Amino acid sequence: MPGSRTMNWDLSARRTIVAGAANERGQGPGIAWTNTRAESEVAALNRRIQLLEEDLERSEERLATATAKLAEASQAADESERARKILENRSLADEERMDALENQLKEARFLAEEADKKYDEVARKLAMVEADLERAEERAEAGESKIVELEEELRVVGNNLKSLEVSEEKANQREEEYKNQIKTLTSRLKEAEARAEFAERSVQKLQKEVDRLEDDLAAEREKNKLLQEEMEATLHDIQNM
Repeated sequence: MPGSRTMNWDLSARRTIVAGAANERGQGPGIAWTNTRAESEVAALNRRIQLLEEDLERSEERLATATAKLAEASQAADESERARKILENRSLADEERMDALENQLKEARFLAEEADKKYDEVARKLAMVEADLERAEERAEAGESKIVELEEELRVVGNNLKSLEVSEEKANQREEEYKNQIKTLTSRLKEAEARAEFAERSVQKLQKEVDRLEDDLAAEREKNKLLQEEMEATLHDIQNM
C-alpha cells in the first residue's frame, strides 16, 4: 500500500540518521559513554519503530477487514434493493390479481342473482301451468262423466222405444218426437265428445308446456349450480392469497 511504503521509508531514514549521529558522537571525548547512550537511543528508536510497524500492520489488517466488510455490506445492500424491487413488483401483481378476482366475484354474484330471479320466474310459470293442467283435467273428467250420462240416457231411450213398439199406433204418433229427441241427444253427445276431444288436446298441449318448463327449470338449476361453484372457487382463491 502507498502509506505503508512511505512509513517504511521514513523509518529507514530515521535509522540512518540515528546511526550517523552515533558515529559523530564517537569521535569526541567520552567515547565509551557516548556510544552506550547512542546505542540505548538506537535501541529505543528501534523498539519504537518495531512498535510503529506492528501498529501499522494491525491498522492495515483492520483496514482490509473494514474494506471487506464494506464490500459485503454493499453487496448485501444491493441484494436487499433487488429483493425490495422484487417484493414491490410481486405486491403490485398481487394487488392487480386481487382486483381481478374481486371483479370476477362481483360478476359471479350478479349472474347468481339473475339466475335466482329467472329460476323464480320459471317456477311461478310452472305453478300456473300446473294449475291450468289440473283444471283442464277436471274439465276432461267432467266431459267423460257427461258422455257416460248421455250414453245411459240413449240406452234408456232405446229401451223405451222397444217397449213402445208394442203399440204400433202410439209408436207412429211419437216416432217423430223420439227422432227429434234422438237427434237432440245425438247432437249433445257429439258436442260432449267434441268438448272431451278439445279438453284432451288442451291437456296434451299443457303437458308439453309443462315438460318444456321443467326442462328450462332443470337447465336454470344447472346454471345456478355452476355459478355457485364458480363463486365458491373465487372466494377460496381470495382467502388463500
